[in-house]
Amino acid sequence: MAFGIKRKELVEWKKKVSQGEVAFLTHYWIDDRFPGMTTVTKVGCADLEKLKRWGNKYGIPSKYIHNRTGFPHFDLLGERQIEILRNENMLHQLEKFKG
Repeated sequence: MAFGIKRKELVEWKKKVSQGEVAFLTHYWIDDRFPGMTTVTKVGCADLEKLKRWGNKYGIPSKYIHNRTGFPHFDLLGERQIEILRNENMLHQLEKFKG
């Protein structure tokens, strides 16, 4: 279940993804399969080759691309999420979720 984002943020992410940009969207997230994880960052791009190259840069195989919604993306969780957001100068994505 996703929550903690505004419609405007989601619309902007979808717009960037559709235009072939690598775009980031972080939100609260609860999934029993991942206990202790409270946020997820979706890194999306409609240009699949560009998204694959982005994933390769971080050692993320293309088999982890989620493409069910028409907005291809990787999901980032936990320490790896923090590490990658730091490398991408996108830590502000997580700052709003710190209590």
